Amino acid sequence: IHQKPRTAGLSTEVRTAKLSLIDLAGSERATVTSNKGARMREGANINRSLLALGNCINALANKKNKTGYVPYRESKLTRLLKDSLGGSCQTVLIANISPSALTFDDTYT
Repeated sequence: IHQKPRTAGLSTEVRTAKLSLIDLAGSERATVTSNKGARMREGANINRSLLALGNCINALANKKNKTGYVPYRESKLTRLLKDSLGGSCQTVLIANISPSALTFDDTYT
């Protein structure tokens, strides 16, 4: 009697995916929201992380970047998103932007 494993001759393709949902609420200007104390520090940290994320995206998009250095270590946000930003991945960024004229400066930058 000869037995074959049930998976003999079969090949399976496995795809993995990673979904990162990041809420950056609270990144408004501190002077407009009149935040103080812990809320103001939290907003400042979110803004710092957004700046670091922008720096990473600019470094990845810049074709003149001969060193290939991307500043992923500048914030916790960019460290978490490192494998989603670089490499052979497909990334979608969705931004919820206010159409109000009062927030035009924040929206434009």
